[in-house]
Amino acid sequence: MESYATALLYAIPFFVGLVLVEVLYGRFVKNQMHNVMDTVSSLSSGLTNVVKDSLGLGIILVSYPFLLEHLALIEIKSTWLVWIVAFIALDFAGYWNHRLSHHINFFWNQHVIHHSSEEFNLACALRQPISNLLGYYALLLIPAALLGVPDTIIVVLAPIHLFAQFWYHTRHIGKMGWLEYILVTPSQHRVHHAINREYIDKNLGQIFCVWDRMFGTFQEELDEVPPQYGVLKPAHTWNPIIINFQHLWRLIQDAWRTRNYWDKLRIWFMPTGWRPADVKEKYPVEIIKDVYHFKKYQPESSIALKGYSIFQMVFTTFLMLFMFYNYSEIGFDGLLFFGAFIMIGIFGYTTLMDRKSYAVWIEVLRGAAGLVLIYWTQDWFGINEFLSFGSYLVALYFLVTIVGALYFSFFEKPYVTHDLVS
Repeated sequence: MESYATALLYAIPFFVGLVLVEVLYGRFVKNQMHNVMDTVSSLSSGLTNVVKDSLGLGIILVSYPFLLEHLALIEIKSTWLVWIVAFIALDFAGYWNHRLSHHINFFWNQHVIHHSSEEFNLACALRQPISNLLGYYALLLIPAALLGVPDTIIVVLAPIHLFAQFWYHTRHIGKMGWLEYILVTPSQHRVHHAINREYIDKNLGQIFCVWDRMFGTFQEELDEVPPQYGVLKPAHTWNPIIINFQHLWRLIQDAWRTRNYWDKLRIWFMPTGWRPADVKEKYPVEIIKDVYHFKKYQPESSIALKGYSIFQMVFTTFLMLFMFYNYSEIGFDGLLFFGAFIMIGIFGYTTLMDRKSYAVWIEVLRGAAGLVLIYWTQDWFGINEFLSFGSYLVALYFLVTIVGALYFSFFEKPYVTHDLVS
């Protein structure tokens, strides 16, 4: 996990930098694809994901080294060939994992966060799950295990394979000629994120589009069908932690409410969106009917609140980067505590972005808890070793958090303004 944290220390600034480039390019060409709150929500979702993954939180059903030990039939001797085979095997597994996530109720919960943005831009690529707590992915790598692909190569290629899926989340790149027959391109992935009837559950490939063409899930982007983005059951929140578990909560409620015991069991494994008939009739859920004429989620927010939300997201990013930089020194117990502060912080300021009345109490309590911890330890997880006034800087941040929560909850009346980047 420490090596993964080190990789993230460099990857996160790179991805955030590319998002900033896209925002600036959108302003330059007068075709902006971002709005402040949606982008802050997307980037904050990315922070929750990397904290969860860097701490190794989850239950692994079976590990790849175990499968390799018991299933390997051959061993590929050629160095270059084993890397190619490993990458293709990862992409094949990724396609089927993606397909499961789109077609099975239970698995949709771990993927809905990625589709929840009603925009399509590089920031939404960072909407990654924290709800994928059941690790079954190794089962999809059985072909690699049969071919004897070493686990060390899988460990190296897995993050590369994931990071390589970032670039095609953009509307600024059109169709790419002959590459459309080999790679997943921005045009193809726009189709995948769209909620148009023609596009739903299409283009599930991650790097190579050959799997979609092979298994009947490919759909070209049509000029006469402009993609509309989001999910058919809108999230109606900027809070990525809530979005991660919305679908699961609906499943739990439906399983509890239905009178049919068979439905209580099968709801988890039915096609995505399936609900028991008695529950569907009695407890209707909002579903977008006309994808071209629905109101995007945009609660009233002032320029001050947008600026404050950016500040919270940026400072949270710096705190997380420090956590990765000082990973081994902090220790596992300290990392869990540090990670909890980051998660609660993201929950707090995105709830404030939603203008929820209870946000103030979350923010005031976490601010006060942070100040107490700094006073008690005279430090912030060892930050004073790197910056002599580091703990004072973090204490100032918590003071700003408390004041900001009180101000935006009790003194500023929400009103509509034009978005900073739209």
